This record gives sequence, structure tokens and C-alpha cells, in this order.
Amino acid sequence: MDTDALRWFQQVADGMTVTEVSEQEQLTQPGISRALARLEDQVGVALLYRSGRILRMTHAGAVFKRHVDAVLHNLDDGLAALSELLDPDAGTVVLAFQHSLGTWLIPDLMRGFRADHPGVRFELHQVRDELGSPALYGGRADLEISSRPQHDPETRHRPIALEPLRLATSRDHRLAGRASVQLAEAAGEPFVGLRPRSALRQLTDELCARAGFQPDIVFEGEDLATVRGFVAAGLGVAVVPAPRAGSAEPSVCYIPIEDPGAVREISLTWSAERRLLPAAERFRVYVLTRARDGQLPSLD
Repeated sequence: MDTDALRWFQQVADGMTVTEVSEQEQLTQPGISRALARLEDQVGVALLYRSGRILRMTHAGAVFKRHVDAVLHNLDDGLAALSELLDPDAGTVVLAFQHSLGTWLIPDLMRGFRADHPGVRFELHQVRDELGSPALYGGRADLEISSRPQHDPETRHRPIALEPLRLATSRDHRLAGRASVQLAEAAGEPFVGLRPRSALRQLTDELCARAGFQPDIVFEGEDLATVRGFVAAGLGVAVVPAPRAGSAEPSVCYIPIEDPGAVREISLTWSAERRLLPAAERFRVYVLTRARDGQLPSLD
């Protein structure tokens, strides 16, 4: 059904003449009249009748107009919402991010971006670093910032940072206070780790294997906060990201690891199949530019 004809019916029903509608729309009067006649043919009933020079609504027209008003109101709301989405300074960025990045990297990026684009809103979703889980929050996010490797051919990703890893120990541990450590020195220690599907857990296992041992995982946690809590309690050591300045737990020591590859790669991911809306594309470029220029928060 022609939405223009619906609008012209609405205008005539609200008291405008066909002449006034044609002048407003810059169309011929016969063209408007033919569109109204086609609309009546489509609905199968007369909607208007002539009273002198004025077209008035039939009873069927009055019933139909209530629904036309609602349809056009919703359509206009939808067009306005799309216009907002397409405005790079007023759209919404749907961002998925790894939980452990939510205390430092994500707030910093959002704060910096919104300083120049205060009208942009963010819809945030936290994701785990589990291998094999769907990228981009199951396809519902525009962008994802995480440390899990991305092998999905339907996505594109760009490394933005290498996050140093540390051996976390309790304050009274024999290795506490060391300037650095080789993982082989912790071979006989109980380890605390994340679940086996975690990218960080698999990286820990690989680092230990290269150091010549298999870690004795005595506790498995769901998140890094739990892992650090177990370490603080003296229940084991753990390989974790370096803490941000001022955020380290006072009861945990974070010792630099000398082994090659003791870092985790943080990447920005987006869809290769669909084009990003302007606000999301602008944020993508912003993140990549800050990474390229070395302007991300300190990683050590």
C-alpha cells in the first residue's frame, strides 16, 4: 500500500482540499485524486465523499483513519530512529567486551570518544574469553574488544594491544618480592586458573608446557577476581594480566614473567558481512587510531 496515498488521505480527512494537498506536495490534482481512488480500490470501500468542494470521510473512512494515524505515527517514529542511527554524532554503538577489560580499557575508550561525540550512546554487553563462543555477542554487537582469538571467517579483527602477564602469588610466598621469574621456578606449585575453555587458561597451559611442566590446577574460577582472591588466600599461584596502576590487591604480588610469549593479545573485532552504521564505524576508527598512536592506557 502506497504510504504517500495514506498521507494524502490523512491530510484530506483532516480538512485539506485536494488543491491544497497538490500544492503542498507539488503534484497535480488529478494525480492526487487517482492515488486516493486506488487506495479505495485496495481497501474495497469508499473512504471519502464529496460535499461541495470538500471531500469528507465516510463512516468507513473515519474508522480507517484511526488506524492510518497510528501506522503513519509509528512509521515516522521509525524513520526518525533510523535517522538517528545514521547520524554519526547521535547513533548507538553496540559493544561487546571481555569482563576483565571493563575496569580500565573500555571506560577509557568510551570517555575519550564521548568527549568529542557526547550524543553517541553505548549499549554494552560483557562476554567471556571462552574459545569457540560466538563472536560479536552472537552477532548482535557492532564491535567486540577481547583477548580471545578470532577465527570466524565472517569477522575481521585487528590487534590493538599486548597485555603483559604476571605470576600472581600471595605476599608470604617464597617467590614474592622477586623482580622477575621464569615459570619453571613455579613448576611444583599449586595453580589457580580459569575454566579449561578460557583463552587465558589455555595460554597458561601452553606457557607452562613450554617451560617443561603441566600446572597442577587445584582450583578453577569463573573470573579473574575469584582467581586473585584464591591467590591472596595462599591457595596457589596464577598467571594473570598485569594489574592497572592503583588497582592491584595489596595482598597479592604480581611478578613479571621472563618466558617469551607471556602476553595476551587484545583485539578489536567487527563483522565482515555487514557494514557498520556511522557511529559504530567512527568508534572503530577511533579505537584503531588510538592503538596505532600508542594512546591506550598503560598496560604495565
